[in-house]
Amino acid sequence: MTIVPLIFTSGLASGINAYAVVLLLGLLGRFAGAESVPPALERTDVLVAAALLFLLEAVADKIPYVDSVWDLVHTVIRPIAGATVGVLMASHDPGSLGEVAAGAVGGTTALVTHLVKASLRMAVNTSPEPASNIAVSLLEDLSVGGLVTLAIFHPWPAASIAAALLAAGLLLVWLAVSRIRAFRARRRERRAARAQAHV
Repeated sequence: MTIVPLIFTSGLASGINAYAVVLLLGLLGRFAGAESVPPALERTDVLVAAALLFLLEAVADKIPYVDSVWDLVHTVIRPIAGATVGVLMASHDPGSLGEVAAGAVGGTTALVTHLVKASLRMAVNTSPEPASNIAVSLLEDLSVGGLVTLAIFHPWPAASIAAALLAAGLLLVWLAVSRIRAFRARRRERRAARAQAHV
């Protein structure tokens, strides 16, 4: 069942950049003969719309704080895109996985990945210079491109890498939240100590 790792990987990639996933899958299906890509993603109107939205995201995603607003708007869009791609893949490969299950896998993976991405990007935005923001955005774009391409031709290795990246992202979010909580606790303690000193 090579469709399952493909749905998982495309779901994860959709949580980072849904438009890049749709565009790349469509191009690979149309020009590289990737049979696992549903014909609906290869349509010219879909490719043009995905390309325009990808370019818009490529700009917005590299501007500090604009990227966080963009992520907020895409909290709904990315999971829907992940679920839709999953359903299309399952319907294109009947008997491999139920469409509802495929939509659940793609949508849930996209949602979790999106939340990880949005959290980490908010942490990156605390840096005063824009270079780190641009570097992280480019790394995300390259990761999506590499993962989706690998998933088309080698689904299981791509899914393994995607799972490792998701686990690492969750760990980074947990570490960031822990550090923020520890910082706030220390700040409260210092305030309490100063208040006692003035009494």
